Amino acid sequence: MRIGILTISDRASQGVYEDKSGPALREMIQKQFNEDVDLTHIVPDEFMEIKRALQKWCDDARLDLILTTGGTGFAPRDVTPEATKQVIDREAPGLVQAMIASSLQKTPHAMLTRMVAGIRGTTLIVNLPGSPKAACENLAVILPALPHAIELLRGTAGDRHVFDNPIDEIERKRDTGSD
Repeated sequence: MRIGILTISDRASQGVYEDKSGPALREMIQKQFNEDVDLTHIVPDEFMEIKRALQKWCDDARLDLILTTGGTGFAPRDVTPEATKQVIDREAPGLVQAMIASSLQKTPHAMLTRMVAGIRGTTLIVNLPGSPKAACENLAVILPALPHAIELLRGTAGDRHVFDNPIDEIERKRDTGSD
C-alpha cells in the first residue's frame, strides 16, 4: 500500500509549530500495516496548495491512500474539506460517519467536524482532525476497513478481510443451544 500524509497547518508550514499529527499518524500506519509512509508534506491552510498537493499525489505519485490532518474545523482558514471535494470524483461518507459516531462517544465537539473522505481515480483520501489525539482516534476507527477499501479500488479484492460479526456468533450459539 502506498500512503501519504499531508499536514495542513499555517504555523507548522512556517516552522513556528512542530507538526505532531503527521508523525503520530505515520507511527500508527507503520504499526498497523508494517509499512512505511511513502510521502509526507506540510502545507499552509491555503485552498490551492492543498488541492495541488492532493492532485499531484493522486495523479503523479499514484498513492493508494492519502491522510490529511488539519483544517477540518469551523475556523475561517479551515478549507481542507473544500479543497478535498474539488479533487475527489466520489465521496466515501461511511468512513466519515463511522469516525464521527465514534468521536461523539468521547466529546460533543465531534459534531463540529467537517471531515471529508473520497476517491480520486484509485486513491482514497481521508481528512482527519488536526490534533494528534483526535487524528489517531479517528484513524483507529477506520483502520480495519482500509486494506479492503484499497483492494476494491485496485480491483483486486479478496475474501481475506472478512471480519467475524458478533451477532452471527450469538445466533449460532442460540441455534445450537450452546453458551
